[in-house]
Amino acid sequence: VQLQASGGGLVQPGESLRLSCTASGFTLDNYAIGWFRQAPGREREAVSCISSSGGNTYYADSVKGRFTISRDNAKNTVHLQMNSLKPEDTAVYYCAADTRELCDLWTTWGTVVGTYDYWGQGTLVTVSS
Repeated sequence: VQLQASGGGLVQPGESLRLSCTASGFTLDNYAIGWFRQAPGREREAVSCISSSGGNTYYADSVKGRFTISRDNAKNTVHLQMNSLKPEDTAVYYCAADTRELCDLWTTWGTVVGTYDYWGQGTLVTVSS
């Protein structure tokens, strides 16, 4: 069971990036998927999650209106479209799988690192002029 986040890079403020989370060894459509990020010297924080069906999505206030999470279960992929990026979005971004659909309890469980059972290696996003 492996998750892999990709798509990070160096962009200027105001630009966009699309991150992808892919899986090997299992199919993502059985899992809610969350995106987290961790900036240097800071704790890992929840960014967004999407239910296994894709019908429910949740966002941290800091990214609401700028980021969009989506999934393509046929391609076993979850995306995080990040628009209007700011320097404070700079972090390593991780995707993680939630087997119990606690993503739907976003404010209590969906934002908690321990809710998620499988984690991928992160991808670095740097927003700088």
